[in-house]
Amino acid sequence: MMSNQSILIMEPFNGTFFLVTAFYISILIIASLILKDKSDEVKGKVIIAACLITLAVFVLYKYNLSLDEEYNMERAHMGGFNWWGELPLHLCNINLILIPLGLSLKKKSLMNFCFIVAPLGAMMAILMPGKEFSGFSILIPRMIGYYGTHYTIVIAGLALATFGLCRPKFKDIIPTTGTLLLITFFIFLFNVLLRATGIYSRANYFFVMETEGNPLLEIFHSWIPYPGLYILPCTLILIAYMLLITLLFKIIDKNSDKDR
Repeated sequence: MMSNQSILIMEPFNGTFFLVTAFYISILIIASLILKDKSDEVKGKVIIAACLITLAVFVLYKYNLSLDEEYNMERAHMGGFNWWGELPLHLCNINLILIPLGLSLKKKSLMNFCFIVAPLGAMMAILMPGKEFSGFSILIPRMIGYYGTHYTIVIAGLALATFGLCRPKFKDIIPTTGTLLLITFFIFLFNVLLRATGIYSRANYFFVMETEGNPLLEIFHSWIPYPGLYILPCTLILIAYMLLITLLFKIIDKNSDKDR
């Protein structure tokens, strides 16, 4: 019998990748149909529940990583597993906190921010995983935790718009970019604090201190070889992404109005 370790190998754009992606898209479509006639309050509670459950799974997944010898060997150059380096404060998983906060406070601006940033940040992690998360079976705990949390973040972010709780607008592009830069600045300071105090000398949330081999960030670092600053070109990607998504939703809404 074939071992789970050797089946359904997960790598960007292979068969397993498309299978898993289709599975999560199907969840979003089914949820949208089921909740179509429900109130915004019910839809919001469903998204909040999904985020909080995923946050609990995230903690269990990180605990499993702390015991994963293979993972710790791969991360030896970063000091191995350290809880101070595994908090939900990266660009993608910080949305497990921000999405429920935005929905609970009914802050449209925060929801729009999460709709833009959550899918983009999580998909970047899915498409550019570290060596310890690529080339292994999707069925092993480490891979289930990594891809399960990131795909759920993508779906939760998209659900904000597909459920009709927020809609991206061109006027939101500048405030969203400014909010991201502000959050990035505070995350940079948090990294500096952890490193300066010796709590965690390799703190690297938002990857603003080290590229950790990320091919895109390596290119930016070659242009701007300074911690914190080499991340700035990412704002151009964010702006292009926001323009595209906002345009698509504007076209969808315009066609919907014509059909009425």
